[in-house]
Amino acid sequence: MVRCMVTLISLLGALCSAPSMAGVLQVGDRAPHFELPGTDGETHTLTAPDRSWVIVAWFPKAYTSGCTIECKSLAENGHLLSQYNVRYYMASVDALADNKGFAAEQKADFPLLSDTSKRVAEQFGVLSAGGYAQRHTFYMDGEGTIVAIDRDVRPSTSAEDMAATLAKLDAPLR
Repeated sequence: MVRCMVTLISLLGALCSAPSMAGVLQVGDRAPHFELPGTDGETHTLTAPDRSWVIVAWFPKAYTSGCTIECKSLAENGHLLSQYNVRYYMASVDALADNKGFAAEQKADFPLLSDTSKRVAEQFGVLSAGGYAQRHTFYMDGEGTIVAIDRDVRPSTSAEDMAATLAKLDAPLR
């Protein structure tokens, strides 16, 4: 009986500490590395030589209501983020052509990233059962460490909320 209990406790401990069970990224975790094409024709990565912070705002689908509102918030209020040494992106699993059209329509002056393989969305833990990205925003410092996660994004105040989070985190200024 004791042997069964010890085995059960060991098994439960192993399951609880297994990365696949944890699965959900947390503040303090290293962000998954990515190389994704952007609507600006460039390939964007997690780290940059200037050690700027990175914000990746995952969104479900180009041209949908909430995503349009969120993109518009960032396009119209990106100046709130420009005081910080930060690169910010919206990212989805949409085709690059779809994101390019969407970015142009919303007058986005920042890159939208396309993860058509869905691998990066899966690594960030935002890929839904329906195959689209959930609306979550990740903040990473210059080392690529996650310093904040917003899993309750308000599309209409996305830019303002990002700026407030950066201020709270004492993010580096330009």
